[in-house]
Amino acid sequence: MLGGMRAWIRRFLQRPGTLDLAPYRRLLGPIGEREDAVRELDDTELTAAAEQLRRDDGRELDRADVIELCALGREIADRRLGERLFDVQLLGVQALLAGHVAQMATGEGKTLTAAVAAAGYALRGRRVHVLTVNDYLARRDAEWMEPIYTQLGVTVGWVSQSSTHEQRREAYSRDVTYVAVNEAGFDYLRDGLCGSEDERVQPEPGVAIVDEADSVMVDEARVPLVLAGTVAPEDAGNPKIVRVVGSLRKDLHYETDADDRNVHLTELGSQVVEKGLGIDLYDADNFPTLAAVNIALHAHALLHKDIDYIVRDGKVQLISESRGRVHLRQRWPDGLQAAVEAKETVAVTESGEILDSITMQGFLRRYPVLAGMTGTAVAVGEQLREFYKLEIVAIPPNVPCVREDEKDRLYTTVERKEDALVAEIVEQHAKGRPVLVGTLDVSESERLAKRLLAAEVPCAVLNAKNDAEEAAIIAEAGSYGAVTVSTQMAGRGTDIRLGGRDAADHERVAELGGLYVIGSGRYPSSRLDDQLRGRAGRQGDPGGSVFFTSFQDELVQHYGKDEIPSAVEETADALTDSGAQLAVDHAQRVAEGVVMEIHRNTWRYHQLIEHQRALLKQYREKVIASDVALEGLEETAPDRVKELRETVSDEVLAQVARQVELYHLDQRWAEHLAFLTDLREGIHLHALARQNPLDEFHRAAVPAFNRLRSEVRERSAETLEKAEVTDGIDLEAAGVRKPSSTWTYVVHDNPFGSEAERAMGSVVAMLRGKKRRR
Repeated sequence: MLGGMRAWIRRFLQRPGTLDLAPYRRLLGPIGEREDAVRELDDTELTAAAEQLRRDDGRELDRADVIELCALGREIADRRLGERLFDVQLLGVQALLAGHVAQMATGEGKTLTAAVAAAGYALRGRRVHVLTVNDYLARRDAEWMEPIYTQLGVTVGWVSQSSTHEQRREAYSRDVTYVAVNEAGFDYLRDGLCGSEDERVQPEPGVAIVDEADSVMVDEARVPLVLAGTVAPEDAGNPKIVRVVGSLRKDLHYETDADDRNVHLTELGSQVVEKGLGIDLYDADNFPTLAAVNIALHAHALLHKDIDYIVRDGKVQLISESRGRVHLRQRWPDGLQAAVEAKETVAVTESGEILDSITMQGFLRRYPVLAGMTGTAVAVGEQLREFYKLEIVAIPPNVPCVREDEKDRLYTTVERKEDALVAEIVEQHAKGRPVLVGTLDVSESERLAKRLLAAEVPCAVLNAKNDAEEAAIIAEAGSYGAVTVSTQMAGRGTDIRLGGRDAADHERVAELGGLYVIGSGRYPSSRLDDQLRGRAGRQGDPGGSVFFTSFQDELVQHYGKDEIPSAVEETADALTDSGAQLAVDHAQRVAEGVVMEIHRNTWRYHQLIEHQRALLKQYREKVIASDVALEGLEETAPDRVKELRETVSDEVLAQVARQVELYHLDQRWAEHLAFLTDLREGIHLHALARQNPLDEFHRAAVPAFNRLRSEVRERSAETLEKAEVTDGIDLEAAGVRKPSSTWTYVVHDNPFGSEAERAMGSVVAMLRGKKRRR
């Protein structure tokens, strides 16, 4: 009962799930007492002392070991990097070693904290992956922290998109590996198709320490990572369909819902499309064409250049919703990618057959030990506990934050908001105070930059079009007189020091009030607001933040339109009515609730898929490591096996059986994933019959998976009957063709509902239109 009361109080205080720091604080005294003795050790003695902590059994560090690790880590960091760990960083080390998520504000030293914790796990025989949000941070942090690891007797490596197969194997063989989380997921999928242990690059998962944990584990949790191969034809990019759909006009030929997440043809629109294509769109035989039309309509009406994607180097590149950055390997599913490419008249890329896929959440849950760190964990404490069984440890700042967070400045229209925003930037720039402006999308950042240029205010624009320069640009955002315009959270992981990268003008900028952060609108999540605010006020520096909002902002129009007061004074000034601000707050809460429910619903379906994946991988490992494949063929094709023993060695026969079964196992799994995708796309129709869609999904998915292994055995027997076996097997000659190439990408998980839902929406809209006409 007492525990329940504490949980209620935490939620009331908006600190759900934060753990008590007292047990960690109790170790700070003993760590400090060890400091003088450790300082007397030379480098060799320091490494020897760290070696005393080494165990190969994976057991957790006990109290004395944690004290020693923290004391050694503090001294080594001071010697090698000139950075002595603060007490709050030692609290963070302990939180990570306990398998929790440490909430640490921007500039509090998460990189160094993670390095000491990772070394602690490695010294206990655990292989550690430090998962970052991009390649730049993976390489930077690994090379930056390498002197600490080396002194502690721990090896470290890093992986990037450009790493070769051998470089990946080498990096993953190190005690600690820094790698972008997407890249680690792709390597896992590729390893899943390997025919032997020697071909793999990743060892079995041990410990994952996730940087920007809320972004990776919550915002991108339901994003599927995809491994594809063998080109599959697409019709969604049909030029004729795209041309006809591209001629349609909103409200005349098509209508969208209030959230702009769904679109459907009007009766007139259907007639225009039917005339343009020369078909009856709603004839049962034309369902594939109807689906392609709806996909093209989504690309035309709901996806916008420089907001949802950019076109660069002749390619359509998606913009991450949670980071505002270009995702080099992200794609839309269901032919939507091809439709957008056709709309932008660029080459339509191959989609291929999906060989395997896994959600970010499913990938992360494979790690026996999972920990993380971020500046905004408390707000997602409920999700982290529900989906990952993780608790939050809120680490206080080393120096109290003195940043001044102003109330939102709310305007009636976007035009008035942007006029006021530009005027504020001009005023602050005239004083020399550095300004960082966070915009909601690329087009807004470019529009604002043009207005500032017209006002003779030079600015650095950091958006999804020049993300390669983001670290260098953001590092100078605290310089005297600097104005930086940035989409969302560009440059995360790079500190903004007052006075510039070298802090030369620190005092001069501090006297002006420090960095001034301005948001051009509320984000769909309050955490993103807090992350933007957090760029100012680093390590006790002065700073300020304010958000400019309007009733015409997309967030308010989608989720809080009904809450806008009916009697609002038409004024160019900011509104002061507290009731008006409630509409913005309400819209943000509704948006957060929608995302949470989508996450929860997606995971309900993926849980079964991940369970089936685990069973399949377990059996696949058995095929690689034993003669189970041959034993199966002895049951399904005994005569053929007997014939081949008479001509080839047992070793060759076992290897042939292994190759054949692995191929069919992988192929059958790819087919099963496609079946589950189709099943899920149509499962919503069961709701019309008052059946539980999730129950019906399980009812179909479970027996389908249970048949998988027997079908693999049957196919393997058929292949063996046709194959010519000598010193091995020519699979291609036996009609078995493996993918000639594979590639990886990320997809949005049904961003606008499934293909079936889109087609059904148009059918329903059409029927409604005919009914109205009668």
